[in-house]
Amino acid sequence: MTPLVRTVVLLACSNVFMTFAWYAHLRNLGARAWYVAALASWGIALFEYLLQVPANRIGYTVLSLPQLKILQEVITLAVFVPFAVLYMKQPLKLDYLWAALCILGAVFFMFRSSPAGA
Repeated sequence: MTPLVRTVVLLACSNVFMTFAWYAHLRNLGARAWYVAALASWGIALFEYLLQVPANRIGYTVLSLPQLKILQEVITLAVFVPFAVLYMKQPLKLDYLWAALCILGAVFFMFRSSPAGA
């Protein structure tokens, strides 16, 4: 598996944990005190970081820092939309498409030059 593929897989898995850590408490712990939600989120976020840190270290060997960040944003949106629609029961909106097109513009500008060290 290439470093780029490993980076994408690890970041995607990391993002699943991140999204649940940031937002699942709104559905599951809404009646509990905020600090209960914070502690639960921190517990989930530990697994995010256990994947995200190696992903960024691997990715930085083949991508520049801005490219790595934009890749993370693409993955974040790709994970967030299904989470919002399927788990949080939010309506699917055309705005997700417009947001994705904006991010694709950012991808174009970040990846049009050569990778790491350019």
